[in-house]
Amino acid sequence: MVEHGDIRVVHCGGSKLNFRDPVITHDSRFLLCASGEAVKVFSTSTEECIHELRGHTGLVTGVLLRPSNHLQVYSSSLDGTVRLWDFTDGILIKTCVIGYPIYSFYASAKHENVIFIVTSMPSEKRAERFQLVAVHLPQSGDQLVEARELSAVLSGVNPNPAAIAFGRGGEFIASVNDLQLEVYFFKKQKSYRFFLKEDNKKGGWNTFTCVACHPKDDCIATGHEDGKIRLWRNFNHKKEYTYSTLHWHHSAVSSLCFTPEGTNLLSGGVESVLIQWRYKQESERDFLPRLGAAITHITVSPDGSLFCTSHSDNKITIIQSCVKVSAVIQGLVKGDSIRTDLMMDPRSKALVLNGKPGHLQFYSLQRDKLLYNLDIVQQEYIHESGLQQFEVVKAAFDASGLWLATVEERHQKAAELELNLKLWAFDEQTQSFVLNTTISAPHDAQITAMSFRQTADSQTTLLVSTSKDGHFKAWQLAAPAHTEDEGPSWLCDFVGAYHGLVPECCSFSADGSLLAVAFQEVVTVWSPATWELLTTLSQPPGAVSDLCFGRLSCSKYLLGTTASNLLCCWNLLTCSLEWSTSMDVRRLLVDPLSENMAAFCYQSGSTDLFVFKPSEPRPLFSRKAVCSGKVTQAVFAPREEMLESCEESSQWLNRSQLYFLTQQMDLMTFTTKAEEDRLLASSKQLVIDDSVAMTPFYLLLGKHRQQQQEHRDSDSSLWAERTALPQTSASIKELLQTPAHVLPSTSYLCSMFVQSLLISVSDAREEKAHAEEEMESEKEEEDSEEEMESSRSKPELVAAATESDAPALTKAQARELRRVRKLDHSWLAGLLDS
Repeated sequence: MVEHGDIRVVHCGGSKLNFRDPVITHDSRFLLCASGEAVKVFSTSTEECIHELRGHTGLVTGVLLRPSNHLQVYSSSLDGTVRLWDFTDGILIKTCVIGYPIYSFYASAKHENVIFIVTSMPSEKRAERFQLVAVHLPQSGDQLVEARELSAVLSGVNPNPAAIAFGRGGEFIASVNDLQLEVYFFKKQKSYRFFLKEDNKKGGWNTFTCVACHPKDDCIATGHEDGKIRLWRNFNHKKEYTYSTLHWHHSAVSSLCFTPEGTNLLSGGVESVLIQWRYKQESERDFLPRLGAAITHITVSPDGSLFCTSHSDNKITIIQSCVKVSAVIQGLVKGDSIRTDLMMDPRSKALVLNGKPGHLQFYSLQRDKLLYNLDIVQQEYIHESGLQQFEVVKAAFDASGLWLATVEERHQKAAELELNLKLWAFDEQTQSFVLNTTISAPHDAQITAMSFRQTADSQTTLLVSTSKDGHFKAWQLAAPAHTEDEGPSWLCDFVGAYHGLVPECCSFSADGSLLAVAFQEVVTVWSPATWELLTTLSQPPGAVSDLCFGRLSCSKYLLGTTASNLLCCWNLLTCSLEWSTSMDVRRLLVDPLSENMAAFCYQSGSTDLFVFKPSEPRPLFSRKAVCSGKVTQAVFAPREEMLESCEESSQWLNRSQLYFLTQQMDLMTFTTKAEEDRLLASSKQLVIDDSVAMTPFYLLLGKHRQQQQEHRDSDSSLWAERTALPQTSASIKELLQTPAHVLPSTSYLCSMFVQSLLISVSDAREEKAHAEEEMESEKEEEDSEEEMESSRSKPELVAAATESDAPALTKAQARELRRVRKLDHSWLAGLLDS
């Protein structure tokens, strides 16, 4: 078993956009947010991703605008580095190595070249403690520097970025942790601590959740677990502090933020309502409701024109001054538990899985962008803990992508399980799925598996569902029975069972001629044409949890995984067990375009991958510890263009790409170094104007403009031969193309530019002498021409007399006319000949 190092496990998008507070630039044109190991730069007007700032080797834990240069941004990471970027060009300027994992970081204008980071404290106790440390950034010109000046500011802080805030531009810092508020004054180098009781008289929890400081006044706003907001004043004297209370939220306050002028306070929580409180007029407040999922972060642009909220469903909403939503940036929605499998939509090639509650999301892996959400439950979701609501638990596509089947269920404490099986038809006009048939209570118990017969050339579309009630049912698309106006609907065609055992899973063969249903320890094989039980396959003890038929040359094999950690392979021609091996397979899947199969095995706290053919004893590819934890969802996605990999170790990636979801909800994939180099080379060929966001409309318009320019250039090519344009100076070209942050100061460049425009006195004198010589030569020419005209014959004098009616030319016009006569007009003849 050989491991192949050429294949890498990489993040393929879909990372969290709501992990940390987003940042809006000073001109409100761009929004920056941490996304996995990168920083994404979005356009606030088009919602498109402009740049991805990549370079960190660990999770990015914070993004901050540089106080001294609003065109640059800092990013921190668990890899122990702080990086400085030019986000307009996507260029890495400097990397500062700190050497400790950074959980959050802060900066202020009053502390120049100093950042404050939260890192772990060395402790012998099991509970990890954190401290706030001031880091002095070295001012060297090197791209890679090491920070050596570190000084502790506060100990025992909360690593959550919302738990620390600067006040009055950096005069003091406020930190909340559990039931304690600590305020540290930099001038006094002294801190005051204020404590609250665990619960109040009404039973509310007083635990601190977030903090925000007024930009101009001595006022600190804190959010609490019971939904209250406290405004603290006079906190520079420990015994004379006061606070007032605001209350609207019914649950914990997740984020607080003051506007730049301090006139309003913004708050948000699980209610998905943005509250705008008037400062010093707290009775007046504005609401912006129905923003979607729970609010996790709130940010305001430096000019106060845009508000920004992050949500628990991996969404960022951009709001115009609490009036209306102007843009929505939606990432891959990854809840606490994804109930459906990872699926590929055969039509749009999009990844499909559970989205926001009651929806399926269609996510483009190529563009790393959500295409749309399909509302399955079609009921308003109520954000209230303990309330049982419908959830989408199963979904499946047919081979053509024309039909989608979904199962939704709801558990009520005092009632039976509610089940709905819905069949959705693809509508060509709306380019979306439309509900065709709803089957209430399709089974008497929970549905365990569901599968379409994956044959595009079949005359009838067939769906099979298995349930814990001991039956499997076949649903068939039937023609309309009554009127011609009604479309086709779905009916139950067959109900099967086997000795009262519970069916756990089912699978169709590649050609749709066989159906395998696993009833606990027995695998039954049925004929969908006649619904005859063809044979039963026995195997070692243990319930079968997953079934897969082989493809192409391996179609005679049926593979299954058992609860007793066995992977079994049956030969359908001999109806016997071909081979079995001991491994804890958590996910078994087959490549639809080849004979390859993939098995994710859990061992020693991590997941291993084995790619193999059922007919060969050795695996094609194996990789130990592809991720920590368990992999429960994975899918083979067919490629649009087949790779031409000659190496045997990576040929299993030629036709399809393997995606899987980790226990931490990270979407991962496998790629080769050659494929990464090809994508990098193609990305370098794209030349995009920095001032305009890259949108599909912009690319189309840019192509049209390029065609117009080429046509214009072809028309004017002949004139370009005659009129030579001045050549651009190489130094000027280099000056215009150089990023602004590496250029000298503007005053220095301006003085050089003005000096280049000045003309020296010697040059002026030479030019004057040259002009006088030219005038003398012209005068001599005039005298010689007058003599020639006087000696002309009589007919010429008569002709001149006839032309005397025309107005006489001035001396300057005559001189210009003589100069034109001396020009070489041979180019005109050549132009006419061509």
